[in-house]
Amino acid sequence: MIIKQTLLACALFVSATTVAATTPIIKGTNYLSPYCGCCKEWVAHMKDNGFELENVYQENLTPTKIRLGVMPEYASCHTAQIEGYTFEGHIPAADIKRFLASKPTRMKGLAVGGMPVGSPGMEYGDQKDSYNVVAFDDKGRTMVWAKHN
Repeated sequence: MIIKQTLLACALFVSATTVAATTPIIKGTNYLSPYCGCCKEWVAHMKDNGFELENVYQENLTPTKIRLGVMPEYASCHTAQIEGYTFEGHIPAADIKRFLASKPTRMKGLAVGGMPVGSPGMEYGDQKDSYNVVAFDDKGRTMVWAKHN
């Protein structure tokens, strides 16, 4: 009986390791303040969901946000670049994956303005704000990509 259990445990381990090894890692760069704890929590959320982000710490993120086309009304505490797109703020990893899978040609990226409570990296007990994830283009036009309650 012990041998069967050991063999089963080994088989499950090998199976799980194989699945993890074949799941593609999505790489990108995340620009953030060296003083922001919630940004680091968002990066952990992304890592847990198959992303590998290189963190670039900056004292002043405004020039990076301007360069990447983030409108002031959608600014948050960090800005990521993944596969040529811009992702601003506390966007759930699932929304980013859906965006990357669809590869919209007109859109420049996604944004969650501010820091809504309950968004990834901004968890606070059971409290959750409703918020929208918006897709934006290079002219600042937006559309709602996802709604979260």
